[in-house]
Amino acid sequence: MFDDILANVREKTPLVHCITNYVTVNDVANSLIACGASPIMADDEKDAVDITSLCDALVINIGTLNERTIAAMLKTGKRANELSHPVVLDPVGAGASAMRTNTTFKLLEEVSFSVIRGNISEIKSIYRGSGTTKGVDADAKDAITGENLDGTISLARELSSRTGAVIAITGAVDIVSDANKTYIIHNGHEMMSKVSGTGCMLTAIIAAYCAANPGNHTAAAAAAVCVMGLSGEMAYEKAIKNDSGPSSYRTYLIDAISKTDADILKGGMKIEIR
Repeated sequence: MFDDILANVREKTPLVHCITNYVTVNDVANSLIACGASPIMADDEKDAVDITSLCDALVINIGTLNERTIAAMLKTGKRANELSHPVVLDPVGAGASAMRTNTTFKLLEEVSFSVIRGNISEIKSIYRGSGTTKGVDADAKDAITGENLDGTISLARELSSRTGAVIAITGAVDIVSDANKTYIIHNGHEMMSKVSGTGCMLTAIIAAYCAANPGNHTAAAAAAVCVMGLSGEMAYEKAIKNDSGPSSYRTYLIDAISKTDADILKGGMKIEIR
């Protein structure tokens, strides 16, 4: 299903500009290299616009937000739009503070995004215009279940129609949707939540996949989510075999991303399309 999408990333080696969470920036860079892309980080507005002009995609992650980087996010987002580069938003903690929430809506107002990736609480906050999150984690009461899956798909499709972006909601069950087509993905492992930055890593990988597959961003985002989830499963198997903990698991996860090709993905992905 995703053979060409994965192959295009390794063939084209897209350069991805990341304005991202400084807690996870090294893992973001390494995950991009592992998937076949190339990272560059620049978050000062005097530098960032020039850098994004050289790149193939842009990530805007508000995980460690400050006034200085907000200006860079807005300017680089507009420049990437001018160049028709995919721009991926990670609205970390939207709904947790006024600054995060207001910045998210300012970005959505001034920048056109190809993909918005967040947990269910962050996406609901964008959908409703307000909300609550547990810090930067999803609120347990928002968890996607069999009972609310159809409603969550409808929410994702409506938000996609409203924003023009592919909506990627990640958690125990992942949903990737545009206004008409939805991928429901059941890959992943709960140990991924024990490592800081797996969401940030995924957002960057989505950007790389979209850059390498123009005009097919929904499938590209779904493929990236599948690769990340399956890598999480493979990393857990290795951690159990080696009696390892979260620190080793983080390394195994990046290793697994680097090893996952179309054949491995085809044999392990758990996906439904509606």
